[in-house]
Amino acid sequence: MLIDTTLREGAQLFGAYFNIDTRKRIVAGLMALGVDEIELGWVGQDGLLELAEYARSLKGDTKLSVWSPCREADIIKVSMLPIDRINIGVPVSDLHIEKRLGTDRAGLLKKLTSTVKTALDNGIRYVSIGLEDLSRADECFALTVALLAKVSGASRVRLADSLGQLTPKTTEHLVQLFSGQINIDFAVHCHDDFGMATGNAITALASGAKYVDVSVLGIGERSGIAATEELVAYLALKNDSHKYSTEALMDLCSFVSNAAGVPIARTKAVVGTDIFACESGLHAHALSKSPELFEPYNPERVGKTRKLAVGGKSGRAAVASALSDCGMDSFIQDISGRDLSALTQAVRKLSCELERPLTKVELLNLTEPETFRRVG
Repeated sequence: MLIDTTLREGAQLFGAYFNIDTRKRIVAGLMALGVDEIELGWVGQDGLLELAEYARSLKGDTKLSVWSPCREADIIKVSMLPIDRINIGVPVSDLHIEKRLGTDRAGLLKKLTSTVKTALDNGIRYVSIGLEDLSRADECFALTVALLAKVSGASRVRLADSLGQLTPKTTEHLVQLFSGQINIDFAVHCHDDFGMATGNAITALASGAKYVDVSVLGIGERSGIAATEELVAYLALKNDSHKYSTEALMDLCSFVSNAAGVPIARTKAVVGTDIFACESGLHAHALSKSPELFEPYNPERVGKTRKLAVGGKSGRAAVASALSDCGMDSFIQDISGRDLSALTQAVRKLSCELERPLTKVELLNLTEPETFRRVG
């Protein structure tokens, strides 16, 4: 299950500011994708009540949650919002406990117990406890915190790799360690400091975690977290999960890209403009015949189209196929193999001069009688 935190973790991206209209549009887009939970923001954030009421009015199955620090006054504020869940951050590394909270392990455990009780006493039926900086914490103590959270009445524990220290192997170890000893729902929050976030999130789900945190384009603090579009695409297209819709991914990612000022790289997984573009000789020729040879899924599933072009990497078969696509079958039949080789060399030469693949017009210009005579 996916917990989208674009409006909490994503909104913490340096220089990103989402007004209320932008946040509403993101909520609507996330519900269209079918994410299981939306973390609407953090306690005390401007416009949070209006956003929660708007999200509730959409009447989807998506659960609504808000993040809060481990403070009773903030818990009470969250209880006044029309939300389903509260996500409470609880640092578990000694570094954070001492330098951030100014307490010790015993003090943290006492604070956790009273915080969960406050949430339940104020009508919040689903309490999620996030073990922050888990990857740098003592495992035995972190297990103690998780067990106390369950005993106190929490419904979920979130394992947070706050500084992106984990690998798929260590993620698997932690998820199996915790889920093997404590019978409670587990979520993971994977940062991308070393490029592991999406891989760690997928590994966590495969290892027994019920939930993973994601944000659109992976935006968040520093290098962000696991990307919504990558998890949605993987689960829907690779694992055949029909609960998630991939067709609306491109629109939502484009909107968030503009709102956050984060350009989408043309090779970005799932939503990049050129992820179904090809000019390599053998690959381009094969794609024109059997796309499944070099495509992991149908481009239309993520709102894309296939883009084939000839250029400096193209061979004779790819050039011939491109000409056929342009309605030049008779031209291909009339020329000799030697002429086709010469035309292919001309395609490569022009492409290298232009430093890009050729357009259809440029390719067809090379077949014009005057030009073709010079080429031949």
